Amino acid sequence: MAGPEMKSFNDFWPFYVREHSRPATRALHAAGTLASTSLFVALVATGRWRWLPLALVVGYAAAWIGHFFVEHNRPATFKHPLWSFAADYKMVALMLAGRMGREVERAVHARGREVSAR
Repeated sequence: MAGPEMKSFNDFWPFYVREHSRPATRALHAAGTLASTSLFVALVATGRWRWLPLALVVGYAAAWIGHFFVEHNRPATFKHPLWSFAADYKMVALMLAGRMGREVERAVHARGREVSAR
């Protein structure tokens, strides 16, 4: 459950982070995002336009495996596709910078404060 209505990416981001709280889920997302981006670039560079949907399949397959079998939740893509897409890249960037663990701690602790305030 997402809690209060999300009206902006800044509202969405903590929810997204909590939905990716397990390192294995984040690793699968990173692998899928990086593989699909690489495949997309290669397909565009070689003019293989009809294969572009394959890049989406690669990225989403890895991410959804993480949600269904590791995190045991429903991908945010279903309700917030554009924000989820942007959040995937933000998460990968934070992972590569070594800052995603702190982001998870912040989002989980903020959620705890929200729940206790009710």
